[in-house]
Parts: sequence; C-alpha cells; structure tokens
Amino acid sequence: MDATNCFHCGNEIIKKEEILFDEKRFCCNGCKTVYEIFSINNMSCYYDFQASPGATPLDINGKYDFLENENIVSKLLEFQEDATHIISLYVPHIHCSSCIWILENLQKLQSGINTSQVNFPEKKVRINYNPEKTNLKQIVALLCSIGYEPYISLDNFEEGKKVVDRSLVYKIGVAFFCFGNIMLLSFPEYFEVNEFWINQYRGFLRWLVFAISLPSFLYSASGYYVSAWKSIKAGMLNIEIPIALGIIVMFIRSTVDIIFDYGQGFFDSMCGLIFFMLLGKLFQQKTYSFLSFERDYKSYFPIAITKILSNGTEIPVQVYDIKKGDRLLIRNQELIPVDGILISNKASIDYSFVTGEAVPIEKKSGDKIFAGGKQLGKVIEMEVLFSVSNSYLTQLWSNDVFQKKVEIKHKTITDKISRYFTPALLALAVLSFLYWIFISVDTAFNVFTAILIVACPCALALTAPFTQGNVLRIMGRRKLYLKNAMVIEQLAKVDTIVFDKTGTITTNEKTSITYEGEPLNDFELKLLGNTLRGSNHPLSRRLYDFIPKQEKIEPLHFEEIIGKGINAEFEDGTVKLGSSQFLQHMSENTHKKTKVHVEINGVYKGSYIFNNQYREGLEKLFERLSKNYKLIVLSGDNDGERKILEKMLPANATLVFNQKPEQKLHYIENLQKQGKNVMMVGDGLNDSGALAQSNVGISISENVNVFSPACDGILDASQFQKIAFFMNYSKNAMLTIYMSFTLSLLYNIVGLSFAVTGNLLPIVAAIIMPLSTITVVSFVTIMSNIYATKK
Repeated sequence: MDATNCFHCGNEIIKKEEILFDEKRFCCNGCKTVYEIFSINNMSCYYDFQASPGATPLDINGKYDFLENENIVSKLLEFQEDATHIISLYVPHIHCSSCIWILENLQKLQSGINTSQVNFPEKKVRINYNPEKTNLKQIVALLCSIGYEPYISLDNFEEGKKVVDRSLVYKIGVAFFCFGNIMLLSFPEYFEVNEFWINQYRGFLRWLVFAISLPSFLYSASGYYVSAWKSIKAGMLNIEIPIALGIIVMFIRSTVDIIFDYGQGFFDSMCGLIFFMLLGKLFQQKTYSFLSFERDYKSYFPIAITKILSNGTEIPVQVYDIKKGDRLLIRNQELIPVDGILISNKASIDYSFVTGEAVPIEKKSGDKIFAGGKQLGKVIEMEVLFSVSNSYLTQLWSNDVFQKKVEIKHKTITDKISRYFTPALLALAVLSFLYWIFISVDTAFNVFTAILIVACPCALALTAPFTQGNVLRIMGRRKLYLKNAMVIEQLAKVDTIVFDKTGTITTNEKTSITYEGEPLNDFELKLLGNTLRGSNHPLSRRLYDFIPKQEKIEPLHFEEIIGKGINAEFEDGTVKLGSSQFLQHMSENTHKKTKVHVEINGVYKGSYIFNNQYREGLEKLFERLSKNYKLIVLSGDNDGERKILEKMLPANATLVFNQKPEQKLHYIENLQKQGKNVMMVGDGLNDSGALAQSNVGISISENVNVFSPACDGILDASQFQKIAFFMNYSKNAMLTIYMSFTLSLLYNIVGLSFAVTGNLLPIVAAIIMPLSTITVVSFVTIMSNIYATKK
C-alpha cells in the first residue's frame, strides 16, 4: 500500500493529521481506534481479506440518543423477549467479503450480542442480542465506531425500511443515451460518406463520440470493474473479469484508432454491449423479484387459525385473512402467526422458530407475544396487533438452525463449471488474439472481445435457481409448500416413503365415532370438551367437534404428552384421556380398534371408538407409488386395522404398529443406515422427530396450524392423493435443470466457434448474451409448466 494512504480505510492522509501507530499510518483517530479494537479482540485478520477494507468511523455525538427511548426501540425490534431482542439494520456501507466477515463477528467485539447475520443483497445485518448485557444504542455506536453506520428512519419504518435501489435503471438509461447518440453520429462512417463538410468535421465528430462514450464506460459499466477487481484481490476468477476486460480492450482500441486516425473505433459497439448486458441483468433481477414476491406473499402457508367472533363462535380462517383487532384462539403446539397481546391469564411460549432454543417463556395477561412462537399447554386467547406477514413466517421457517446438511448435486456441477470456465475463456481469447494478430489487427481485436463477451455463463448460472423458483411457485399453487429450493433435489432422490397413519392416511372428516362405557353427564362432558379444546392432536380435534358444544371454562393445569394423552385439572375436577397404556386400562387386548379412553376425577368412564375414514384416492396413490418406491406405514396405534390396510394397500407395503415417537425416529434412522433416501409424511405433531430425521419431511395440514420447524414442506390435506405427481414432478424439475445446462453450454460452444473464426462482431455478441439468458429462462419456464400439466 502507498505510504500516504490510511491502513484502515485507504483514504489519502493529510500530512498534518497523519497518525502513526503500531508501525501503521492512519488518517484519523477513528481509524486508529478501529484498528486497536480489532487488534485487542484478535480480529486483525479482518485486514487479510483485502487492503484498506474499512470505512472512516463517524462521530455520532447525540445522533442516536433517541434509541434510549424504550417505546421507539420496541417499534424497531422484530422480536422482543426478556433475554432475546432481534433487529434488522440497513447498513449502506456493506460492499465486500470483509464487511460480511466483521459484521458476522460482532459478538467478539461486544458482549451481549449473540449472533449477527448479513443479508448481502439487501445490505442488512440481523442482530440477536441480550438486552440485559447491552442495548440497541450501544450496538449502533459500535457499528458507527467501526465504520458501518446503519440507516434508521422512523418515518418509513412501519413500511419495512424499504430502500429502493434504482442504480441499475439509471445505468441502463445512461448506456442507452450514449448508445443511441453514438449510433446517430456514426452514420456518415457507416455509409462511408465523403462529402466535403463530412470530411471537414470527421475528426470533431469522432472526438464527440469519444466524449459521449465516457459516461457509459465510466459509470454504466462500473459495476463490472468493481466486481472484477474485488474478485482478483480475493484470488478468485469470476465471470465479471472477462466482461470487464472486453469492455476495457474495446475502449482502449477505439481511443487508439481515433488518436492515430485509423478509423472511428468501436464506441458504438462498446456502448451497445454495455446496454444489452445491463438489460440482461435487469431481466434477471425482475425475474428473481417476481419469484420472491410469489413465494412470500401468495398464501405461502396453507395453515389456518381459529378466530373467535364477537358472539363467542369459533371459526377457522386463513392466516392472511387475519386483521388488526381480531381475537384468536391458540391451542397446544400451534404456531402464533402474528404479533399480538395475550388476553388469557398466562401462557408458555416456545420461540424455537425464532431463536432455535426450545426453552419456554412464561407470559402473563397484557404481555406482547410475537409471531413465530409456539403455544405450549392449555388453550390461550390473544388480540391481533398487526396483520400477518407471510415473508416473515417464511424467514422464521427457513431459520439456519433447522437446515439439514445435504449435498446439492446441481450446485456442485455449476460450481465445477464456473471454477474452470473463466481461466479457460481467458486462455482461449488470448490464443485466438495471438493467432489473428498476424493476419488482421482489426479481426484480432474483434475476436478477442467477442470471445470474452459471447461466452458469459449468465444463462448457466441462472438456469438452476430460475427452474427451482418456478417449480416452487407451481408446487405452491398446488398447495405443496416447500421450505426452500434444495428440497426439490432431495425429493428427486427419494426411494423410500414412510407414512404416519392417524391424521395422515386417515382424514379428520367423515369419521364415525361411537362411545362405550358409563354415560357422561353434562358436567363431565363440559370438563371433557374444555380439555379437548386445548389439544391439536387429530383424534382430539375430531372428538371436540363430535361432542356437544360446552360452556367455556379455564383449566388450572394442562399437559399434553405427545404419543400418549392429556392431563387436565379444573377447579371442579380432573380429566385424563388418551391411550389405554396411558390410563393403565387394558381393554384393547380384546377389542383392537382406535380408541381414546376417558378418566374423570380418577374414575375410568369409558372410551370413544374411531372408525377411521381413509383418505380419498389412498389405494390408487399407493398402487402408483409402489412401482418406484418402497412404502411403509408407521403408526403409533395398535394393529386393529392391519387387515383393512392389507386389503387396501399393495402387497409390498410394510405395516408397522405400536410405534412411539422416538421409535419412529429410530426406525427411519435404521433405514438411512441401509442406504435408503427416506421421505416421511406425517401430521407434524407426534412425528416431529421422525420428520427431522428423514431426508425429506412433509407435514400434512388440514386447516390446523401445527407443523414442525424441522419439516421441509407442508402439504394441504386436500392434495394428499397428488403425492405421486409431486414426486414425479421433482424428478422432471431436475431433468429440466440438466437439459437447460446442456442448452446453455451449446449456446457458448456455437457462439465461441463463430467468435474464434472471426465471424462474430462484439456488438452481435453483446446482443446474443442476454438473448441466451432469455432463451434459457423461457425454456425452463415452458418445460416446468409442461411437466406440471402431466397427470
């Protein structure tokens, strides 16, 4: 580094203000202080990422005093609990790998910060901190002290702090202006007009063209130079390098032509090249934005929640129909979809969706509760503060804590191609240039530039994410909601499908229920109804709908033991219901049916018998799946319906009964040890462990707001019979990706063959490049839509 530049920020040092410290030069005390902070905390490797990576720290005297106001801070926070606060801050200075590194290591600079995650495209950092050890003002002061001042605007905060970046549109506008005007001024050159006045002003017109080309060269194409330079400094070769090199070569060659009067140069081609490439980039950006919008805001979750009307009636509503002021009923294990105020006396909330930690937090009436929490225990009521944000729920569901470590084959292929693509392209361009330079200088420069431009693998890089984005959108419209694009490839690899029985292959509707035992009086039915009201188990929900509606009373204690049953305590009595083993009543040895046994005030009363109704299309679905997959039914119930299932299902389907939740998990684990790729389809409550263990976990949703954060997808119960379609569609999606890989490579091969032989002008190469992207995107869209229409 030059001795006159600051070691931290790279700015030129004014001699009078120069500060020497640790044998390094700094432009101000702020930069020196940042260096000291990093050194003291053993983080000086920050400077290994690139030279002068930092920004000059700012003096913020009193600027952020408003962050001492708790009311203001509470509006800025995404999540707020006793020991955990979460906030997303927009940091405009985020620009490179060293920025990401330092901002994701804030916990080393300040105690109380738990984690920090950078969203590079949006220039945001999401900080999880402990308010008992630090506060938001101190965190903002820390960010300012190391040169990363956040932008906090209270005026537009309610709208999500959206900062619209229009720089690409401006660059396209400038490039188009330059391209159009240079084309007009170059007409005499194109048509070789030799009129006297043209010859007289030819030199002036050429220098005017040169001047007009400068904004396009210096401003519109600046993103390519910056990206290429950072890539070189990081010791990597990205695709921006050949593009930036091609533009620079065209500019230098054209300038030389004008200076030595060899001709008008290629300024028109250069500006056209920049314009068409930026146009292609805008097309990609709009494409991704569209897919993101579809994923985030079009009823992403099929879940519904119970809304309490003013007359006390309970009705299910879709989450995106919830409005401010609505009163909601949240049962045991249900996800809280919106921020609100707790109406009930107390609640126990599990925020593992948000923090990854499953330690329940106790709340009392009047406390604020946040979206993403899971209610544990007895039923609660809450009042809605804000309407649902599906994008926020998506963010919670996609929390890194719950991601499964899997190898993504297509990504590996793309990475391998990209790793060797740029060096091979540069080598080919140089060799072709050396060959043609001895034949024709003009052709040599044309060939060199055309090769660098036409072989841009933008289409190659776009093919996988766009295909998967389109497939996610189509699956979402058909009510299979996948957590992320990686699940598509995992679905395509599945060879074994494991189904839960109750609530999965059986439906919550159309079930006949009978009671045997001592009849229950009105008081006992009231206790039973209010016990069932708090449970989300499929049998509990069916039984709650079956018995007459009861007066609402609040349980003093409620405990649901997954896979076993429920204990509830009221002022006037106790209720225990569940399996025969849970109640220690062994009547099922003689009558093997699905039953829920009831005990009130310590006295066994009887049992409700469920004659299960299997889902429509179950036999056809299993018959179709059995041709390509090993099928297993894994049930926690007894084997009373084994004979019925053996008649309904294919002969090669395996039936396993009396499985506790932990036994289901071990069963899947054993299948995986045998080399099987397992998909588990369950109800999301009793099966959370098995869903997490499987390669792909799909939770069936039947208007119930219950699923595991570890599941990979949510399937609306009405689409159960289409599982075979989704499995086949995922395989066709991967086939589409590989076909589009081939198409993109063919584009490059054909384009390079013309460029190497001198038959492709740079401007034509510039037009072909975005066209190849449009072609590949159109291809994957058409193919994924065609496969979606297949039965």
